[in-house]
Amino acid sequence: MLVVIDTNVLYQALRSQIGASYYILSLIRNNRISLAVSIQVFNEYEEVLTRPASLKDLNLTRDDIIKVLQFIAFIGKSYTTYYLFRPNLEDESDNIFIELSIASNSNYLITNNVRDFTTKAELKFQDLKVITPSDFVKMWRKKHESKG
Repeated sequence: MLVVIDTNVLYQALRSQIGASYYILSLIRNNRISLAVSIQVFNEYEEVLTRPASLKDLNLTRDDIIKVLQFIAFIGKSYTTYYLFRPNLEDESDNIFIELSIASNSNYLITNNVRDFTTKAELKFQDLKVITPSDFVKMWRKKHESKG
């Protein structure tokens, strides 16, 4: 299974070892799911996570974040996006996640801001599944961890 994760999911996973976002990062780390990345998305991760306010909130150093980013660069599956379509989301910086999801043919785009990706886009992609971290974990556990 291939997923794209919004920056807010990665941020939350680094902020707390409790919760769905951290669980998703653990699935990625343990090669249970694969993470799609592009240069644009990687740069977004780096820009947000290395902000002084982010470092303070996460209680991490810049070196800690660099190690996380190196891990993502190592384990992530790289895709190139060509800006052939623009969903024209309200937040322009969110377009890169839709583009990566489409270019990589990802199974899911995981974000805490589902409405930003589904109700405010000029272009709609019927096969694109946008899901919250908690809904993704519920679905994952039902499919992969249920006994029976």
